[in-house]
Amino acid sequence: MRLAGMKDKPLKVPYTEPNVTGILINRLTYLLSSLSDDQRLVIVCVGTDRSTGDALGPLVGTSLSKFRSPYFELYGTLDEPVHALNLDDTLIAINQHIHKPFVIGIDACLGQVSSVGCIQVGAGPVRPGAGVNKELPPVGDIHMTGIVNVGGFMEYFVLQNTRLQLVVRMSEIIAQSLFSAIVKSVHLAAPAATQEQ
Repeated sequence: MRLAGMKDKPLKVPYTEPNVTGILINRLTYLLSSLSDDQRLVIVCVGTDRSTGDALGPLVGTSLSKFRSPYFELYGTLDEPVHALNLDDTLIAINQHIHKPFVIGIDACLGQVSSVGCIQVGAGPVRPGAGVNKELPPVGDIHMTGIVNVGGFMEYFVLQNTRLQLVVRMSEIIAQSLFSAIVKSVHLAAPAATQEQ
């Protein structure tokens, strides 16, 4: 059991922060330290490329798929997006086919003007569809979200009119940080496993 502290509160950092990748890697490594040896890491990137703002998840998934990593299972790419119509089925399939999944949920979200361009990392699930008042199942033991635009008014229109440059840049940072943190976590766990034998 960890002592409650600053690291248990969600982290929110602007994508323009000079050391944004390092900050995200540190927080993700901390959150991944609760992963047990018998759990399988699963990344679920929620969203659709039919809306610029909502394409963050599939863009992250597509970036991660290029690593062809054995360290995690991946759901949600531009080729095979996970969205409102198939999210339930995807989560059911994960729980049926993967033993003790530890899920990282990734999604775009809307927020206050001052938060646009921020990347958030925290414990607990992401709640897809909340920004556009849709009831969808929560996703993840931990989550990463990118605040792509302003919420509170005409959300579908706002998502459609989000700058692609912002979404692409944030997706690159999220994918790079997440992959680096996973690799770091695997290597941190490896010596402990070796010592136990």
